[in-house]
Amino acid sequence: MNQQIENAQKVGKEGMDAMLRSFGTLSKSSQAIAVEAADFAKQSFELGTATLEKLAGVRSLDKAVEIQTEYVKTSFERLAAQSAKMTELYTALAKDMMKPYEGLVQKVPTAA
Repeated sequence: MNQQIENAQKVGKEGMDAMLRSFGTLSKSSQAIAVEAADFAKQSFELGTATLEKLAGVRSLDKAVEIQTEYVKTSFERLAAQSAKMTELYTALAKDMMKPYEGLVQKVPTAA
């Protein structure tokens, strides 16, 4: 009986340690994701501003349509690339957060 209690306490401590490591991973990864999102937003703002400046100096409708078309195409390509990158970051986050728990389930004592 005492052995089971000791095993349960050990597994509980290991579970708590795993949870703390998992939260540490969450913190680090969240910072990386936030930096990536902020960089993308900044670049998007700069691209939009540059496009508006180009449009301000346009003398023909054809040129304005050309500038807007290029902006939309570039924006879509950037968004697709950013979406893929964010998906990778979140996938890595999920995997990294689960690593501390690997093997922990096998250690849980069963009732006899």
